[in-house]
Amino acid sequence: MTQRKDLRNIAIIAHVDHGKTTLVNELLKQSDTLDSHTQLDDRVMDNNDLERERGITILAKNTAVKYKGTHINIMDTPGHADFGGEVERILKMVDGVVLVVDAYEGTMPQTRFVLMKALEEGLTPVVVVNKIDKPSARPQEVVDEVLDLFIELGADDDQIDFPVVYASAINGTSSASDQLADQEPNMDAIFDAVLEHVPAPEANFDEPLKFQVSLLDYNEYVGRIGIGRIFSGQIHVGDQVTLIKNDGSQKNFRVTKMFGFFGLDRVEIQEAKAGDLIALAGMEDIFVSETITDPENPEAMPALHIDEPTLQMTFLTNNSPFAGREGDYVTSRNLQDRLESELHTDVSLKVEPTDSPDAFTVSGRGELHLSILIENMRREGYEFQVSRPQVIIKEVDGVQMEPFERVQIDTPEEYMGAIIEALGMRKAEIADMINPGTGQVRMIFSVPARGLIGFSTEFMSLTHGYGIMNHSFDEYRPLIDGNIGRRRNGALVAQEAGQTTTYSIMNLEDRGTIFVEPGTEVYGGMIVGEHNRENDLTVNITRAKALTNVRSATKDQTSVIKQPRKMTLEESIEFMDDDEYCEVTPQSIRLRKKILDKNAREKAAKKDKK
Repeated sequence: MTQRKDLRNIAIIAHVDHGKTTLVNELLKQSDTLDSHTQLDDRVMDNNDLERERGITILAKNTAVKYKGTHINIMDTPGHADFGGEVERILKMVDGVVLVVDAYEGTMPQTRFVLMKALEEGLTPVVVVNKIDKPSARPQEVVDEVLDLFIELGADDDQIDFPVVYASAINGTSSASDQLADQEPNMDAIFDAVLEHVPAPEANFDEPLKFQVSLLDYNEYVGRIGIGRIFSGQIHVGDQVTLIKNDGSQKNFRVTKMFGFFGLDRVEIQEAKAGDLIALAGMEDIFVSETITDPENPEAMPALHIDEPTLQMTFLTNNSPFAGREGDYVTSRNLQDRLESELHTDVSLKVEPTDSPDAFTVSGRGELHLSILIENMRREGYEFQVSRPQVIIKEVDGVQMEPFERVQIDTPEEYMGAIIEALGMRKAEIADMINPGTGQVRMIFSVPARGLIGFSTEFMSLTHGYGIMNHSFDEYRPLIDGNIGRRRNGALVAQEAGQTTTYSIMNLEDRGTIFVEPGTEVYGGMIVGEHNRENDLTVNITRAKALTNVRSATKDQTSVIKQPRKMTLEESIEFMDDDEYCEVTPQSIRLRKKILDKNAREKAAKKDKK
């Protein structure tokens, strides 16, 4: 079979924060792609505000560069476990992977996850040891770790014989040598390794058309766009083609627009052929895994795996006393339309109606997946409430099953005992422990996913910010009895509406941790702090001191209170209990009880105990 020597398709895979996106930036800069006037921002592929703020890639991106006359399609993949479904589908589109590994951190849980998927697909790997300029870099040991991981994951002889390039993406340098002094001021070593080792696509242009959708995009002008690879044949704008749906049904449609990728742009094209990665418009209800074929020879490709959601939350319209004050979109119709529009592009998300017209069950791949959706919505002007996350329990052969996660923790040795104890209470089992005697220890656990809800804040506290925790979905196992990972302490709940005062906050500080500053407007049933005991406590946080003379008034003004604990969206979601909501608006994040009235709440609690 002849090959398209003018084309290579690769994916960049790595653990979170090992430098994938920075590396793609440099490949773009140093290829023969952009003209000399184009100014690239740092991590230009992360074009979503949240991606830039958090330093993570959320959505898969594709670009393409020219190098020595060869068109190289590059897929930049997410590294976080919550977006693993994107990684799997992208790997179906490419012939090789560039595995980026941090020269100090070495192999991490997501390195293992993405490499396992790449090896299962039989892809050719090129290993890039990045951040070689770090003072703490240990490139030789890291390459040994990578080799051990390849062997452990069952790589074949060809895959184990991988080329290694050493690079500093942030400085735009690379080399085949592991010596920092040998770094060349360009990315040629990576490009050359890709051209030499990654196979070119087959040039089977004469066979019937087969194009499979791996990713979705949406555009108001052309509707839903299917992004994928042409595995055989050719396609032209205006062609009549057949779409084979996931349920086996077929629909004919005409190709109205096609796009190729070059540099940072999606370029409109008139034709494409086997090996090309393209975006296709013209079919409104196109979905991931579906095949576009020749009407004369309709044949579906094997279905792509789409990660099942493991976590769900209820999204509902805001019905608190402050409802409608701060949001532009506040109705259930607004909420439903926005959630349904997310389904156009996010195939790991599920949205289902509930018994109430104002509430929807939203299922996703994890806390990060759902919290990013919530954060994007509040920035767009939406106001709504969400419930505590719940894991999705499945029934297999009459047995209830729950999701388990593989958790890797790197921490200073002195915090090891506290972590083992805390995770033990969350029904974790320790799978491995590596203590090289450097003062740092690596522990690997198997933990029920519900045991990780709310754990990251506790983890940062246990390790004083020095610990690193990473996790990825492992498997479904039989359900473990008992409440796992629930909040131990109760909440401090405002008794009535009003403005918080310095005087009342000072009087409550010995009862727990306060979340609000003086002068904050609150309502009855709103959570204003964490109680230092297990039970909830209703408190008067709006009471002002009775002033009897000028002296005491001045004294009151100079009172000093502790800094309140400002709750982020993630911390609020982790803090919530089953009888609470998180109220989300463009300006505020508030925690509240589902039942705001104290007497009604206490009656309901007594009823539940019975």
